[in-house]
Amino acid sequence: MATADQEGSTSSYIDIDALTAANFSPHEHAAALVQRTNNASDANVDLSTALSRVLFDVQEIDSHIHTLTSRSAIDILDYTKTQNEAAQRILTRVEDERQRLNARFARLEKEVAERYDRAVEAKISASRSWEVLRLGRLVQRIVNVARQFETALSDSGLGSSRAGKEDHRALLRACTILLSFKELIGGPDGVDLSRINLVRSLRGRVFEDGEARLLDYARRTVREFSVSSLIGPSAASTTFKDAEDNRSRFTSAAHMLYVLSPAPRIDGKAMRKADFEPEYLLRALQSYLQSAITSSSAAIGRALAQLPTLEKTTIEVSARCQNIVALEALLQSIQAPEHPLLQKELEQKEQAAEDDDEDHLSFEDGREGSDNLLTPLLTSLDTASLPSYFWRSLAASLGTRVQEILNRGGISARTLRSQRDTVRSEIRECVLRGSKMPASVLGGTGSQESIVGNWEREAAVMVGAVMGPLDGDGRYSQ
Repeated sequence: MATADQEGSTSSYIDIDALTAANFSPHEHAAALVQRTNNASDANVDLSTALSRVLFDVQEIDSHIHTLTSRSAIDILDYTKTQNEAAQRILTRVEDERQRLNARFARLEKEVAERYDRAVEAKISASRSWEVLRLGRLVQRIVNVARQFETALSDSGLGSSRAGKEDHRALLRACTILLSFKELIGGPDGVDLSRINLVRSLRGRVFEDGEARLLDYARRTVREFSVSSLIGPSAASTTFKDAEDNRSRFTSAAHMLYVLSPAPRIDGKAMRKADFEPEYLLRALQSYLQSAITSSSAAIGRALAQLPTLEKTTIEVSARCQNIVALEALLQSIQAPEHPLLQKELEQKEQAAEDDDEDHLSFEDGREGSDNLLTPLLTSLDTASLPSYFWRSLAASLGTRVQEILNRGGISARTLRSQRDTVRSEIRECVLRGSKMPASVLGGTGSQESIVGNWEREAAVMVGAVMGPLDGDGRYSQ
């Protein structure tokens, strides 16, 4: 009875359901105890009473748990024994299943996994063997290309004692073979090929060295271009066949510089012809023009200081301009060759079909009129004709030279002022002679000279550049 009374009192004293509820909060319970054991109007808070209450509750709960477990010990032990036996039976069956699974996995690993590992190794070995075979074939192809390249260079006579007698057709064939090597190196397998010692050796000793020799020959041919190389110094010294050979040699040199110009891939695709710029060709031609302008400017500057030599100097300058006129006519007649590293015509049409109508129109407009080698040169120089560019660039440098002569004074300045009419006539005659070109340059059989283009404006610019400083106010009236 005492125990029952104690249990009943504990149960009625402590709210077991509230303490074991899912939403029980110890913070809220502690706050409620503090509020019940303290007056809200007091400034000081006494926590000892609330703590004693909590400790008493804990003691009561512990006593209650002890009472319940003591009374129901046999039931709890029986229940625990039953649960333990059931767990042991489950564990035994699980262990049996685990052993069977381990046995099956071992057999599966032996029959499948090991075979799979051997199959993966065989696949890797086969892939590597195929890769080696494929790279070996590419290396063999590069070796064959290197042999063909060396044979072409040998047949061309480049670097032999007979300088100037090279076979330009063989050199052009060597350029085509060189581009085949560049196409292989620039392809998807180029990185792997570059790691092979033999390919690196051939690239440096054969192809790069040969390319330098080809470029040197082509640039030298462009640098030595003149009207005399096309028509000969006299009619008896050069036959029509020799003139055609010289013209063909220059054409081949221009083609070589065109095809050897860099044509890098854009996003892994070949460059379009409309976007291609023949860098090597443009540099060689611009260097030729700049050399003619510089030497002509220096020669006229010296002749103006020594007027007796002016006539001879103007003849030389006219000859340089005739060379430029002939160069322009020859470049206009030379069609741009097919570049193996550029997009083919079918690829360009397919790419244009993927673009919108506006891009397609601009693509067609960019190609129009660019089939000869003169157009890209005029575009790079931003001029309408090469003779006009020559005379205007020459005139831009003469004003300074005339002013230097006048600033130095002396007999040269006095003679230049007194002979201004003679200087004016010589300059005009220089431009007139420079605009003439033998008809044989354009493929004719005669040697009669004809004026090419309108030279009046260039003559006025040249005369104004010389007469302007002499007039004092920088203006010239014809």
